[in-house]
Amino acid sequence: MAVKIYKPNTPGTREKIQLDFSELSKARPEKKLTQFHPRAVGRNNQGRITIHHRGGGHKRLYRQIDFKRNKVDVTGQVSRIEYDPNRNVNIALIVYEDGEKRYILQPETLVPGSRISAGPNAPIQVGNALPLRNIPIGTEVHNLELYPNRGGQLIRSAGTSGRLIGKDNGFAIIRLPSKEVRLVAESCHGTIGRLSNSDILLTSLGKAGRNRWIGRRPTVRGVVKNPCDHPHGGGEGRSPIGRARPVTPWGKPALGMKTRKRTKQSNVYILKQRK
Repeated sequence: MAVKIYKPNTPGTREKIQLDFSELSKARPEKKLTQFHPRAVGRNNQGRITIHHRGGGHKRLYRQIDFKRNKVDVTGQVSRIEYDPNRNVNIALIVYEDGEKRYILQPETLVPGSRISAGPNAPIQVGNALPLRNIPIGTEVHNLELYPNRGGQLIRSAGTSGRLIGKDNGFAIIRLPSKEVRLVAESCHGTIGRLSNSDILLTSLGKAGRNRWIGRRPTVRGVVKNPCDHPHGGGEGRSPIGRARPVTPWGKPALGMKTRKRTKQSNVYILKQRK
């Protein structure tokens, strides 16, 4: 998908670069595949804010995405490509031979009229979902399962893909977009191809108001707050943080501190950690 660069006719369009949505369908989303899904806006189950700078934004209708791809040995055809406000990758509406409709994440080169399928006997082509044991080494994959039949949990962002680089003793070796190399059971499913919308990295919002439409609230640096509000706060004029290293509002180390548990059970499946 190409990008659209705006002329500086107004202050808001001076730095504005956005995706060109002309290739996407203008039709309303499939009604049976949508539902109301209220957002948590940074609050936990007690209603307390645990993630700051979230809230507001435009209403969103949630599209139910088929992450499991469990429609086995039934061919489907891509009806249209749609925009999804809940994710940065486009989605494709699939109409199967038995009449059922489902949404999937759109890989690159998947266009209306393309045919896809899922299952161990599916051909090796973009958009098809297979168990990792049936996918050749060197293939790009996305929407990768961590546990069999749970549905894709990894590699679901725009323009990303992992690579199957080996197989060993019932496990597939996957290089993730973060450069982490890990083992995944060969019975887990992955979808072939790279996800669409890789040009989203080139976009620029252009003005603060677009951030508010997305649901992001203004961010205030801790160093300009009062000491009662942030550990970095206080002091006269432009003062440093006054600590050996940056910390969160609750005093825990920030900016570079690794947060993954050292005793996590799945650590044994990570062959090379992400950088």
